[in-house]
Amino acid sequence: MKIVFTAQGEGWESPMDPRFGRAKMFLVYDEATDRLEAIDNSETDSMDHGVGNQASKKMITVGADIVITGNGAGEKALKILKTTQIAFYTGAGDMSVKEAYRAYKKNRLQKQY
Repeated sequence: MKIVFTAQGEGWESPMDPRFGRAKMFLVYDEATDRLEAIDNSETDSMDHGVGNQASKKMITVGADIVITGNGAGEKALKILKTTQIAFYTGAGDMSVKEAYRAYKKNRLQKQY
């Protein structure tokens, strides 16, 4: 299973980024291989709009099964994500990536859809 975290850095101790589309980084954790991969998302800094749609498409491209973030995705991004089997969890904005993973495992995050 691949879990994607919106993050402000590249490791487990990094703070979560509460934003979805404008998150600084996406950290992809593959539970099967125990591998954590960082994907830069800084290209959205110069975009006026459409970042949620772009981020949703990235989730599909990386093969995400689950996305964990802080505040959730906007309506247009959710429209894309709902056409997939990707589960979307919120409420991790004030945590580190490691804390967000533990909270997910203990069913302490909110499922946006």
